[in-house]
Amino acid sequence: MSKGISYQNKDILFKSLSELYEDVTLDVFGLKGFPKIKELLPNDFPEVTADGNRSDTVFQLEDGSILMLEYESSIRFVENHLKYIGYAHRISKRYFQKEKDIKKIRIVVIYTSDVAKASEELNIGDLNITSKAILLSEYNGDAIMEKLMMKIDEDEPLTHEELFKLSIIPLMHSKKDRNELIHDSIELAKHIQNEYEQIQVIAGILTATDKFIDDKYARKVKEWLKMTKVGRAFEEEKREAVEKAKKEQAKKTAKSLLGVLSPKLIAEATGLDIEEVEKLKEA
Repeated sequence: MSKGISYQNKDILFKSLSELYEDVTLDVFGLKGFPKIKELLPNDFPEVTADGNRSDTVFQLEDGSILMLEYESSIRFVENHLKYIGYAHRISKRYFQKEKDIKKIRIVVIYTSDVAKASEELNIGDLNITSKAILLSEYNGDAIMEKLMMKIDEDEPLTHEELFKLSIIPLMHSKKDRNELIHDSIELAKHIQNEYEQIQVIAGILTATDKFIDDKYARKVKEWLKMTKVGRAFEEEKREAVEKAKKEQAKKTAKSLLGVLSPKLIAEATGLDIEEVEKLKEA
């Protein structure tokens, strides 16, 4: 994960989703020539969520370009692509202000099984926006799930491509309704032998279905994630990182007060030991 991302923006979903998508290409969906995904970028939220005010998921690709990966269940083509223009504008502006650089932005829209056909270009005069459409109506979610279930039941490891597919099965064509498919996919993922991969897939499912999943069930799954061994380890890592950051800030404050207050008063103000304050004087 990017070292530049503050710990407030890291959670078990963000971490696991980053690992699920790392080095993934979209060749699995027939999109040839796309660079591999390098890292998941934060959405400025503690959790990765899909909402109406920002791109669903944003990635940096190996060639330095930015990928906006969107999930849609309707063919409101014009409305959606006008929305993407706003997302792209904010992303471009942020990078230009920070790095004085204009990043190439790619847009891939994953359409759920509700959509059978989608356009890929919106021309509004001097401004033209294009996207790449992935139609999950063309994928048999039941058949893919059955195949993956057999491998999991036999404790066979899943390939990275299969883990990725499992994470979006709830959006594919199926005889089941979407909520049932979400539930069954998560329950199947819980039986993956490798707990890290198990958590990665569930994070992927929660993110891909954020616009459709029942809120109560989603909260229940997120609580379950935190109780896993991986989740507990992450929370401990996060707690230690926060404590370390607080300690470093206390030291900076203490240094600024040296020569103004006594070591005892500085220690009381910052929570540091007097010995630590004395060492800062020598540093």
